[in-house]
Amino acid sequence: MIGEAPGAEEDRLGKPFVGASGQLLDRMFASIGLSRASNLYITNILPFRPPGNRTPTDAEIALFLPFVLRHIHLAKPRRLVLAGGVAAKGLLQSRDGITRLRGRWHQVSLLNGEVLNAFPTLHPAYLLRNPLAKRDAWADLLMLQRGMNDGGIGADG
Repeated sequence: MIGEAPGAEEDRLGKPFVGASGQLLDRMFASIGLSRASNLYITNILPFRPPGNRTPTDAEIALFLPFVLRHIHLAKPRRLVLAGGVAAKGLLQSRDGITRLRGRWHQVSLLNGEVLNAFPTLHPAYLLRNPLAKRDAWADLLMLQRGMNDGGIGADG
């Protein structure tokens, strides 16, 4: 899973998704049989918290994208989950927002020419601010689970 950038608590501890959004994320993924301890790896587009916790700029994303792509190559995931608009737009090289990108499979090209299936979904911090969006996130989780179980990108992608 790839998120946006560390928040204050993540930056302080050096671990992604450790605050309230991380707790929600852990519960969400547990509901479909995924866990950080066994089969879920999490990182971010940016390795640092932008000043004022602002959204990363396009220039910052472009600067770190080769490192993220190399990170993905070294981690060797079978699929990618892109949490939120920054991760989705950055890795999918798209201008579309997360509400247009979420809910269906896409492909991400790595630096070595390898292609991975990627599934954009809503960021857990967004879900904490907008609880009604949890319905869409639940639909995303079920589609992600189907795509993982069928060995491909599923009938929806």
